[in-house]
Amino acid sequence: MIQIKLKDGSVREYQEGVTVLDVAKDISPGLARATLAGEWNGKVVDIRKKIDEDGTLNLLTFEEEQGKKAFWHTSSHIMAQAVKHLFPKARLAIGPAIDNGFYYDFDVDKPFSTEDLEDIEKEMAQIVKENLELDRFELPRQDAIQYMEEREEPYKVELIRDLPEDAVISFYRQGDFTDLCAGPHIASTGSVKAIRLLSVAGAYWRGSEKNKMLQRIYGITFPKKSQLKEYMNRLEEARKRDHRKIGKELDLFSIQEEGPGFPFFHPKGMILRNQLEDFWRKEHGKRGYQEIRTPMILNRDLWIRSGHWDHYKDNMYFTKIDGEDYAIKPMNCPGSMLLYKRKIYSYRDLPVRMAELGLVHRHELSGTLHGLMRVRCFTQDDAHIFMLPEQVRDEIIGVIDLVDYFYKVFGFRYHVELSTKPEDSMGSAEDWDRATNALKEALEIKGLDYRINEGDGAFYGPKIDFHLEDCIGRTWQCGTIQLDFQMPERFDLTYVGPDGEKHRPVMIHRVVFGSIERFIAILTEQFAGAFPVWISPVQVKFLSITNRSDDTINKMMEDFGKDGIRTESDLRNEKIGYKIREARMEKVPYMLVVGDKEVENGTVSVRSRSKGDLGTMKPEDFKARIEKEISKKTLD
Repeated sequence: MIQIKLKDGSVREYQEGVTVLDVAKDISPGLARATLAGEWNGKVVDIRKKIDEDGTLNLLTFEEEQGKKAFWHTSSHIMAQAVKHLFPKARLAIGPAIDNGFYYDFDVDKPFSTEDLEDIEKEMAQIVKENLELDRFELPRQDAIQYMEEREEPYKVELIRDLPEDAVISFYRQGDFTDLCAGPHIASTGSVKAIRLLSVAGAYWRGSEKNKMLQRIYGITFPKKSQLKEYMNRLEEARKRDHRKIGKELDLFSIQEEGPGFPFFHPKGMILRNQLEDFWRKEHGKRGYQEIRTPMILNRDLWIRSGHWDHYKDNMYFTKIDGEDYAIKPMNCPGSMLLYKRKIYSYRDLPVRMAELGLVHRHELSGTLHGLMRVRCFTQDDAHIFMLPEQVRDEIIGVIDLVDYFYKVFGFRYHVELSTKPEDSMGSAEDWDRATNALKEALEIKGLDYRINEGDGAFYGPKIDFHLEDCIGRTWQCGTIQLDFQMPERFDLTYVGPDGEKHRPVMIHRVVFGSIERFIAILTEQFAGAFPVWISPVQVKFLSITNRSDDTINKMMEDFGKDGIRTESDLRNEKIGYKIREARMEKVPYMLVVGDKEVENGTVSVRSRSKGDLGTMKPEDFKARIEKEISKKTLD
């Protein structure tokens, strides 16, 4: 007999060889129907995985992220099978699950059309109807190569050849279709009840412009038809909130043909940006951060020393100065190292918190660029904290509190992930264990639930990532806390301890907004352009009924401006209803209507973007009202 510990903490005994599905059936028939995969001792496995030893098992449904991934991974195989039925000469590349659905890359003679997608979707429905079981089998590397060569799948052969000589290669078979795959997958195709193919795009094989352009089909599936309907409604809402569309309508930013991936901020966009940066500076100043600015271009030797050269050189821009190689910085941290080294610190001086709104550049492929979400230059709200080993826990907790405060100001909920050591890491296992345990301890002291994201840490240390959830259920990774024992070693950073000897500090890399540009995009979509009054580029718009009120409006605008309230006016010879509608389209929080009656009585007629007509007020009373909202940073 073996003992299996379940997610609720209970322990059950089973015969050796019991499967994940057997355990689910033992608990309840409903859970067995809902279970898609299992997490056995921290590793996601097929639902038919046989268990032969004691351990911990989580049953994964569509409600869990890894359950969704198994479901969508299987859906990508269903789509590939459908494509092979309709386009037998299509060659298979890769087909993973992604955050929202899945895709598969194909090498075909001509691009897929809208009609092709409709036909593929229908063929997928037929495969689902057949309820084909997914069977896993393994082959030695050379046999696997021969197997895929016989099926004329050159991309699969290339992938297998990259694996070690002694590797055992796994495949999944469903009916007449077989694919190279590590898994895991759900039990059968019949679990998929709702399918929608969303789009098709070009994608280079292995992401390199040197390779052939393939056709990538994106899709989404669900175990219930109602879930697809809900998702499509959210997708439509997301289209309405697209920051690129709203950014153009509100004249916030643009991407010019002369600089793809390099955003231009317009005057109103700069107001929004400056409000965020001013807030950032004020809150960091309260918490003992010193703001710095480091150069945008530094020599190649620095990037080799920091380790970025080995890990980021393919995404860096280069130039020559005086015959030497230089790089435009993709990260801010090496500059902070140099500033720390400029003087000798005592243990009494630590922690030292250096903050920088640093402009960085990264070479992104043109096909991945997306408004302000994915750009080639952006400003990171970086900070680097240099501290004593015994200060690590409190400093991490301080950053967690800061991130929590920032996100609550904007009304965001969030979840936390702890990312562990990646394959291409540097430093000893002992350092990684120390750093990972310190992050875990801080999260547990704060009482934060967190997920483990295996192997997704930075190359120099583990990290805590904060994923924001917006008003339509999408998540965005923004803030991060990275604990680093490696760079202080590489840069020979020291402090003088109480014993008079030199010691090595520990270091935190962290951001709150992440990228200012990306955070603006997220805010734009969160509020659909109707920004909270405290960051709105225009807070008040004065609307005249006749030109007899123009002088009064101009005087009030001057008075409001002295108190830092951002105003505009519409003094055109247009009907007031038209002016109000236009101001509402511009998402202005408040409209102040001034006509003959208001001039005579010394009042303004107030309209709120969210609450409509608020009646008449004295200008000084309205000003007190809006100043209170600005100071409290209300979200209306």
